[in-house]
Amino acid sequence: MANLMCICFVLLSIIVAVSGDACEGDRQDMIRECGQYQKWPAEPKLDPSNACCAVWQKANIPCLCAGVTKEKEKMLCMDKVAYVANFCKKPFSPGYKCGSHTFPSLAQ
Repeated sequence: MANLMCICFVLLSIIVAVSGDACEGDRQDMIRECGQYQKWPAEPKLDPSNACCAVWQKANIPCLCAGVTKEKEKMLCMDKVAYVANFCKKPFSPGYKCGSHTFPSLAQ
């Protein structure tokens, strides 16, 4: 029984480590390809590159948003983040929360 619990613990640790690494990979890709389009100041909003949109399309957005802290929000312009998401055809749903920011509907 102890061996089974040990095996389960090891498997769970591997799953957590792999999922954390995947999110970190997405985060690094997002910084590299999209960072320039999502930083302050709020204007001008620039159309992101194809490489940035490719990152947006494959990224685990819930995982990335879970890692957005107040400190990161000082560097990220969430209006520009929304612009990039919309441009890349993977918009946030109205009311979606990313860090402390809640995205309004597109009509607003």
